[in-house]
Amino acid sequence: MVRVKKRFILTSSTMLYLLIMKILLVIIGQADAIHHSHMGGHAHHRVVHRHIREPKELHLAAVFPMQGHGGWLGGQGCLPAALMALEDVNNRTDLLPGYKLRLHWRDSQCNPGKAASEMYDLLYDFPTKLMMLGGCSIVSSTIGEAAKMWNLIVVSYGSSSPALSNRKRFPTFFRTHPSATIHNPTRIKLFNMFEWSRIAIIQEAEEVFTSTGVDLEARCKEANIEVVSRVNFITDPTDAVKTLKRQDARIIVGMFYVAAARRVFCEAFRQKIFGKQYVWLLIGWYEDDWYTIQDKGHNCTTEELKQALEGHITTEALMLYKEENKTISGMTSKTFMDRYIQTLEKDNNTNGRRPEGFQEAPLAYDAVWAVALALNKTIARLRQREELIERFTYTNKIIMGELWKAMNATQFLGVSGYVSFSAKGDRMAQTQIEQMINGAYYKIGYYDYPTDDYQKTSFEPQWIDGKPPQDRTIIKTTLRTVSLGLYAGMTSVALLGILWAIGLLIFNWVFRHSRYIAWSHPSCNNILLIGVIVCQFSVALLGLDGQFVDVTVYPHICQARAWLLASGFSLSFGSMFSKIWRVHRLATKAKAESKAEIQKIKSWKLYSVVGILLAIDLVILVFWTVMDPMQRKIQIFPHEDPPGDIDEDVKIQPELELCVSKHHNVWLGIMYSYKVIGSQQDACFAFVALAIIFCSYISMTLVFIPKITELIRRPRERQDCRGPTDNISSREEEERLRRLQIENEALKKQIQEVTQIND
Repeated sequence: MVRVKKRFILTSSTMLYLLIMKILLVIIGQADAIHHSHMGGHAHHRVVHRHIREPKELHLAAVFPMQGHGGWLGGQGCLPAALMALEDVNNRTDLLPGYKLRLHWRDSQCNPGKAASEMYDLLYDFPTKLMMLGGCSIVSSTIGEAAKMWNLIVVSYGSSSPALSNRKRFPTFFRTHPSATIHNPTRIKLFNMFEWSRIAIIQEAEEVFTSTGVDLEARCKEANIEVVSRVNFITDPTDAVKTLKRQDARIIVGMFYVAAARRVFCEAFRQKIFGKQYVWLLIGWYEDDWYTIQDKGHNCTTEELKQALEGHITTEALMLYKEENKTISGMTSKTFMDRYIQTLEKDNNTNGRRPEGFQEAPLAYDAVWAVALALNKTIARLRQREELIERFTYTNKIIMGELWKAMNATQFLGVSGYVSFSAKGDRMAQTQIEQMINGAYYKIGYYDYPTDDYQKTSFEPQWIDGKPPQDRTIIKTTLRTVSLGLYAGMTSVALLGILWAIGLLIFNWVFRHSRYIAWSHPSCNNILLIGVIVCQFSVALLGLDGQFVDVTVYPHICQARAWLLASGFSLSFGSMFSKIWRVHRLATKAKAESKAEIQKIKSWKLYSVVGILLAIDLVILVFWTVMDPMQRKIQIFPHEDPPGDIDEDVKIQPELELCVSKHHNVWLGIMYSYKVIGSQQDACFAFVALAIIFCSYISMTLVFIPKITELIRRPRERQDCRGPTDNISSREEEERLRRLQIENEALKKQIQEVTQIND
């Protein structure tokens, strides 16, 4: 603040000095006029012509980004073009009669703070500046917003931020460089042309790019294009690039300054986000050899960056007029470029390569012409009002208003094409599309958004794989089913179990009167065998899946599995439990009532145990089926790589059919954990099937093998029939008889001992 105040005081003193000098000049001029009136009209006429031959200077301020780190340093290429335009305008006799333009410029370094300081220096230093030129979006945002405080028109030759279209923030801002949003309709056009409906955006955290990204995302939403991710970075793009890879982004729109672009693609090379599966869409205002520059921001070689950039597409506003017509300067666009290159070589600005801002040079040239035409029109209007443009001050809103109207109405054919401004001060222009092939850019088309006109060039887009990449990995769903070999094997084993159980039923019936069979309660054994048959049959249902049954039938299969397995288990377990309970009762009664008559245990009591278990199952299953029936559910697993002979863009999405209900755990309780083997359909089926088969086989083996073995060893026992054995009381009487025999033998021994003593 102290510095500004000091400059203001110096400027006031200077103005006071100039005012005194002006008064003296007026007095001297009047005296000189009186003197020349005595010398005749001829001398006076000569003095007038001398003043006409010496035009007055109209001063312009400008900031050019020449040096610095990061950002757009396009002043290197734009300043020579602006000076060329200044020279051409001043050489025209039909433009700005009696005036000539003078440019006062400073280096902004594409730094808003530096630009603000230089702007204040330019404005507070004498003389007064009529208009201002600027470049670099972040700089233009600063000077454009501040310029309204000085009633100053700002014309930008190199600012693309969409935020600059806000007339409330930037009421006096115009630009010959189109807004970055002009890229977005072109990008949408390309997405539709190549049938891409899924994209990602990576952008540097600058207003010009974030606002463009917001606009692109909104346009994608309208076009039904999915933006899978929009990531930002400040300086290090590592995490942002990793996010793109994690999101499986294939079509990537990149928006960043050129220095950041080298860092991004160095990281993309490391992460292998390039090649035939990827397409990058970048800003087109980088120089053609931008990737060859080695800086400290990355450690990749030029060849590595070239490899990562192969096939990428750029979009940029058309910056050089395509036709051979002469422009307002009298030159064609080709003539301008030839002269411009000669100027660069003369000034030794090339250093063996094109300077940054080379592509925007026509925009800078036309920006000066736009200013000159607006000033020319303003001068004519002010003369009609008996006003002079050199009377402009930073508080003069009348002259500023005339300048604004003239600039807003400016239209001409420049070397960059047809120049006109929208109501927001934006340049209207076509966009050109280029593609990098083997390190060089080739134009593949032009797009005019207002007319939706896309013009192809003779160069067709080149793709590494011969076709445009897919916008995503193609996911092929594969239903995990039980292998036919395993299903056939398990079903065969279960069938053998069923046949064995049927054989044991026959065996149990044939030898039902044998003592060994009768004592083990053959009716309970028959119930056990029926339960085994039911469980074995459920094995076949467990293996039925999508390869055998329709999705509408699958829920019924799920329900049948539960019914068969539950009832089969209850029959088998119930019969074995009832037999164990019977033995327990006999053992306890034998101890408590060894001398008393053991009460008979009726058969219906054993059957009632099985009946109760079946009834409980029936109630649960009925409520389960009615209230919360099992449904078919698909469990999805992580993607898997396809076999080697399948395209790399394909991933396998494994799916597994499950039988579930809303309250599955409540109904089933704790069952096998499919968190462990649930993703392996063969292992799941094999585990459950083997559990059922093994338990069934073990049950039949333990119950019947000893009986069969004993009958083989003692054939006479096969005919030891004792009548019907379905009544428990007969076996109790046999047990009682056995104890009486033991007691009788003991009494006989006692009698013998007494007899021996008496003898």
